[in-house]
Amino acid sequence: MKRTDTEFRVIQIKDKNIGSSIRKIREEQKIRQTDIVKQLQLRGVDISIYSYNRIEKGTQNPTVSCLIGLCDILKCDMNQIFFD
Repeated sequence: MKRTDTEFRVIQIKDKNIGSSIRKIREEQKIRQTDIVKQLQLRGVDISIYSYNRIEKGTQNPTVSCLIGLCDILKCDMNQIFFD
């Protein structure tokens, strides 16, 4: 942790990029990003193509509801996403 005045913040180094795992699974199944977003929206996940793209790039973290929806759409489990 790094101290800045009166607060502490965590510095994350080499954190797992689950977005790359999601992208790999999606591409193996030949599903387009836009189709994933449509399916997530039908499941009640409030997400745009821009946000989904950022998840796959690793610059945005998915919500739990998004992860659950992705597992359903991609027919995989959380282990494949987190530990691939």
